Amino acid sequence: MAISTLAARGVPFLELAPANHGIKREVLEEIAALIDTGEFVNGPAVGEFEAAFARYCGTAFAVGLASGLDALRLALIAAGIEDGDEVLVPANTFIATLEAVTQAAGRPVLVDMAEADWNIDPLQAETAVSSRTRFIVPVHLYGQRANMPALAELANRRRLTIVEDACQAHGAGRDGLRPGAHAAAAAFSFYPAKNLGAFGDAGALVTDDARIADEVRALREHGQRSKYVHDREGYTARLDTIQALVLLKKLAHLDEWNRERASIAAVYLEALDGVGDLELPPVAPRSSPAWHLFVVRTADPSALADFLRERGIGTGRHYPVPVHLTAAYAHLGYRVGDFPRAERHAERVLSLPIFPGMTQEQADAVITATRSFFGRG
Repeated sequence: MAISTLAARGVPFLELAPANHGIKREVLEEIAALIDTGEFVNGPAVGEFEAAFARYCGTAFAVGLASGLDALRLALIAAGIEDGDEVLVPANTFIATLEAVTQAAGRPVLVDMAEADWNIDPLQAETAVSSRTRFIVPVHLYGQRANMPALAELANRRRLTIVEDACQAHGAGRDGLRPGAHAAAAAFSFYPAKNLGAFGDAGALVTDDARIADEVRALREHGQRSKYVHDREGYTARLDTIQALVLLKKLAHLDEWNRERASIAAVYLEALDGVGDLELPPVAPRSSPAWHLFVVRTADPSALADFLRERGIGTGRHYPVPVHLTAAYAHLGYRVGDFPRAERHAERVLSLPIFPGMTQEQADAVITATRSFFGRG
């Protein structure tokens, strides 16, 4: 179909309706039943989802939480972070990774990215370790798992604790393993746009450590392990029962939805290879990305985005300002040029549409328009 015809309805950057439609009736029925029981907080569905998600991730425990940020922050606290502990984090990430560290009273120490997977560079991480370094928080950005064997070897040798930011990596695999396998815990976000998305904010932590799971269960509930018995100060960070109901229904479809994302990614990787100055996302050996985002790099991403928008095609920027150059983290003292790979990356990134239910026709429209942009003369 020609671009001009398709543009009448466009290609959205993200469309949630196709995935949500299939579970709509079941979810409405379950919510209606929940209204009758009134078990809106800590209802049975929360425990059911936790058990199912732990099985899916291959971990002993999962703890449902109110957001991915809660999961990451509480994981650090439960794992024993102390005031001023240094935490290695990638310079190429969403700001929530750093928020979790600072809100847990740690100090983020940024590390440049590796071109091999656009995640934290294990070699650069080695040079960033100091006598105060206690944690590494690798981020599986865009759904591509970081080089966990190399990071685990570094952590073991330098006696560091790993907490994974898997907020974009639901179902992602590398070296035959999923998030949580090399870590004290892994944190997930179920924000609606994620591969496994709730109908609002939600998150979870997975771990094989019973002590961490128990500690996070208390922390999410004002620090109490039994009613009105508070061993420590805590938070309100529970997973709502309604969101647990939604996530239970969606979890059964996650692998199929990830396969749909992978099919679109494969089409893009083949059809856009060698087009203009596009740099396509790397896929590390023995890796099966979750393809939360399909991010390309080009010298003028704004011009390409404008060109696609004029043809009814949505795009995104993830993330155009490196976290060390934001006003929120100016106090860390980093400057332009400190992390050249992450800075170049941020200047050039553009995210193309990818979502479950995206059609071949829509993918072809994105490809045709992108080729047209680079073929204008």
